Amino acid sequence: MSSVVDLALRAMPVIDGHNDLPMALRARAGYRVSGLAADRPEFHTDIARLRAGRVGGQFWSVYVPSDLGEPAAVVATMEQIDAVYRLVAAYPSDLAIAYSADDVSAALAAGKVASLIGIEGGHSLATSLGVLRAFARLGVRYVTLTHNNNTSWADSAADVPGVGGLDDDGRAIVAEMQRIGILVDLSHVAATTMHAALDVATAPVIFSHSSARAVHDHRRNAADDVLLRLRDNGGVCMVTFVPPFVSAEVAAWASAADAEWSRLGLPTASDPWPSAPRPGRAPAPAAPAGAGSFQSALPGADLPPPAPFAAWLAAHPRPEATIAQVADHVEHVRAVAGGDHVGLGGDYDGCDRQPAGLEDVSGYPRLLAELAARGWTQPELEKLTGRNILRVLRAAEESAEEPLWPLSPAR
Repeated sequence: MSSVVDLALRAMPVIDGHNDLPMALRARAGYRVSGLAADRPEFHTDIARLRAGRVGGQFWSVYVPSDLGEPAAVVATMEQIDAVYRLVAAYPSDLAIAYSADDVSAALAAGKVASLIGIEGGHSLATSLGVLRAFARLGVRYVTLTHNNNTSWADSAADVPGVGGLDDDGRAIVAEMQRIGILVDLSHVAATTMHAALDVATAPVIFSHSSARAVHDHRRNAADDVLLRLRDNGGVCMVTFVPPFVSAEVAAWASAADAEWSRLGLPTASDPWPSAPRPGRAPAPAAPAGAGSFQSALPGADLPPPAPFAAWLAAHPRPEATIAQVADHVEHVRAVAGGDHVGLGGDYDGCDRQPAGLEDVSGYPRLLAELAARGWTQPELEKLTGRNILRVLRAAEESAEEPLWPLSPAR
């Protein structure tokens, strides 16, 4: 590790915007949080690899599928939040719940990983400001306005336009989020929704895990006109590592694989959201990784590929995204929005594979080394790793009229 990277990480460890370990724990471990100290290759994340990656803060995503009915989504989100609290309680020497920028700083000073909570999708709110406020009191610090399905009040990047961005309910929800100090997260939303939210935002907003659309024209990435408005808003785009979002080659291959899976008539129906453990019952069996899609047949998945698709895979090997490609997105966001408006949101445990060299949460120093080799200085790296998102978190707190998050145990 270069000296500039080591010095930067000592001064400001990584505060990552999005990690789906709670979802992975539900699907693959029945929400058991034991045994995560080290050597959990079925996950991208364990305590030892967080330490190796110099992670000092993590927004844990409490994702539930956006095609769940809203009441069911609220229940499932509560279970995800419970998993975060149980995870932190199981490793008190390594993790600490954080509700505020001061809490994050205190955890860093104590040598612990500050653990914050982000809801991934407005369907978890059931179109209720009361539910939003209740989640805020439980410590939720951001809400992604949509996931891959529209809500009744906001359009997703992955769905047919419904309300043209935000309707009146959506604008009211954004306003209430900012009034109570919850960050508005624009990852996953349509470009129209990004602009509509920025039109009404009175405090900085974030992209918790999105990259640069000018580098790779993927619907999940932020275009330059949005990044310019994000600069003026004071927010931060936390660049993600997800290969199809980062690499045009990987995205093209994934589209071809999906088309071949469909052409072969292979099964698409699955239940990737197993029921949570019930009192007195063993956890439900986990669905195979990527069940119901070509991802279930990729190397390292739980099931061997069907023979016809195995032949296609042999003839069309999966390309790898690279650290250099991720760095290209980081540099583009900085070039357009400025060095005060870029961060990192890896989306670990939210996809089946990450770029070469960034395979798990131990990889952040390698990305920083790539950027240092491109001329990034220690202060610039510190902004990227955590100072920018800490500033935004504090700005959301200071602009809140009625902050609704718990007092930290230390206070």
